[in-house]
Amino acid sequence: MSLRRYRQPSRSGLARATLVLLLPLATFAAGIAPGNAQDALERIKESDQVTVAIADEAPYGYRDAAGRATGEAPEIARVILRRIDPEIEIEWVSTDFGQLIPGLRNGDFDIAAAGMFITPERCAAVAFSEPTYVVGEAFAVRRGNPKKLTDYQTISDNEDARVGLIAGTVEYNYALVTGIPADRAPLYRSFRKAIEALAVGEVDAVGLTSLSVQSLIAGKPDLEATPQFFPNLDGEVVKGYGGFAFRQEDQALLEAFNEELSEFVGSDEHWALVQPFGFGPDMAPDQTTDQLCDG
Repeated sequence: MSLRRYRQPSRSGLARATLVLLLPLATFAAGIAPGNAQDALERIKESDQVTVAIADEAPYGYRDAAGRATGEAPEIARVILRRIDPEIEIEWVSTDFGQLIPGLRNGDFDIAAAGMFITPERCAAVAFSEPTYVVGEAFAVRRGNPKKLTDYQTISDNEDARVGLIAGTVEYNYALVTGIPADRAPLYRSFRKAIEALAVGEVDAVGLTSLSVQSLIAGKPDLEATPQFFPNLDGEVVKGYGGFAFRQEDQALLEAFNEELSEFVGSDEHWALVQPFGFGPDMAPDQTTDQLCDG
């Protein structure tokens, strides 16, 4: 994958879509705070306990056949958290992707380890670690890609094309900015439901990251993945940078996590750990969280 520097979508380009990401925050935007006022890092070190959420999306964070949390983000989290506290016990929580930010802010868990893209809108609600990877987009389509869908613009231009999207993901913003109306971009709560809708012809494509698409179509001979692409939004080419999310008030925990993360990401140990999930050195991030949050 090329590491040319791409910009995040402009604030004007995403202004029309901002409401989509912020709607899930409405239920708690009135100032609901986590129930435990004790500093999170202090509490975690005292109790040797931390709660981490995943969204059951392979290869970022999911449960394997034995029920063990695994994927790029959980495996990195295990390394980093054990460096912070060698005795730590991690409680893994599965939730819908769209509930990661609300659940984090409500104090249901301490960290979201789901490969969540770092965007200015999300940075207004939660704090992010430094990114651990960069990736492009793809579509899951039926075998042969009957409607020849290659990016969001090709869906926008075809009035008969429908794309399935996952609630709470940036892909809905991509669809909105490229002019795909809501009636041609139905939302699904889970990745499984969206792929099922594709299989029965309810939609013509499902928009996800290229790695997610490859994972979701595995073992499904009637489906295939389109080539990876980077969305073009209002003339700006976008790529996705994923990281870990924290409550904004948990700065001590975030700083301790980032300190260990900075030494780990990019090392041989790091790439060996995440290679089984499809990640490699060509996916090394080339922007910082501050840059991504500034847009």
